Amino acid sequence: MMEQPVELEEKLKEELEVQDRSGEKDETNPQIINFRVIGRVENEFDQSNALDQIRSSEARIVLDPLLVEGLIGLEPGQQIMVVFYFHLFDGYELLQHPRGNQSRPKRGVFALRSPRRPNPIGVTVAELVGIQGNILHVRGLDAIDGTPVLDIKPA
Repeated sequence: MMEQPVELEEKLKEELEVQDRSGEKDETNPQIINFRVIGRVENEFDQSNALDQIRSSEARIVLDPLLVEGLIGLEPGQQIMVVFYFHLFDGYELLQHPRGNQSRPKRGVFALRSPRRPNPIGVTVAELVGIQGNILHVRGLDAIDGTPVLDIKPA
């Protein structure tokens, strides 16, 4: 026999109360958002501790070959915005020393370019040096080798 709507509503309320008490329900993250990785960064850096060196060197963004048509209209010399995912970082701190330098006072994560953020998403404006098929050559990108790229936009 099917339960009546009032009984179903009561059961749902009870379940939500149990979730609230158990800590299973996360009020700070009510949604899960999924992104499609459109490419990956290739360069010789596997750690983010050499940020100035990373930015000054040339990197490659290897785009999914199925998305090459989306590059039409981009030209070398143009500034592009690259949106990427900090794939090696787990967790975050709201207050951090800039670049991990303990001699500098802590600042809020939203005042820093730190990869240790509530949503580990990075954004950098880089110079598009060239395009070869599905490979973009860029300079100024502060992402390390293997970093998943989420989007590319004109700056």
